Amino acid sequence: MVLRLNWLVVLSLFAGGFAPASDQKITPVKFSTQIIRIGQKKITVEIAETPEQHQYGLMHRNTLPADQGMLFVFKNQQTLSFWMKNTFIDLAIAYIDKNKKIIDIQEMKATNQMMVGEPPSYPSQKPAQYALEMNKGWFAKNKITKGQKFSFSNK
Repeated sequence: MVLRLNWLVVLSLFAGGFAPASDQKITPVKFSTQIIRIGQKKITVEIAETPEQHQYGLMHRNTLPADQGMLFVFKNQQTLSFWMKNTFIDLAIAYIDKNKKIIDIQEMKATNQMMVGEPPSYPSQKPAQYALEMNKGWFAKNKITKGQKFSFSNK
């Protein structure tokens, strides 16, 4: 009887203590948006410039519209490293230097909540001041390569 009661307590903890992702209340961080241009391509980006915005990024999203992404802006050029914790869509990242020139492009694999341990990190090959996250394959599909520059657009 005591053993059976303990198992019931353990089972009830598992049943009630772990809500699925869709039931969890997640308070999203607010981002402003801007249009940037790379070559002839215009992109609508959410701007992540505070530490809280940097940390939250594109977490807890199931989709990212075409030609939309997130631009991470840092005060100083430095070696940057991103990971995909709680990020459910595959992404591509372009690391961009202080002159707004793309110095590195990498593909990043989505994670899930059942993942054990920390997700892999994706460090920049050189110091960067910006990072642009887009859907997986976006840079290749749009022929955006290292050496190209981005600019803020007036629309």
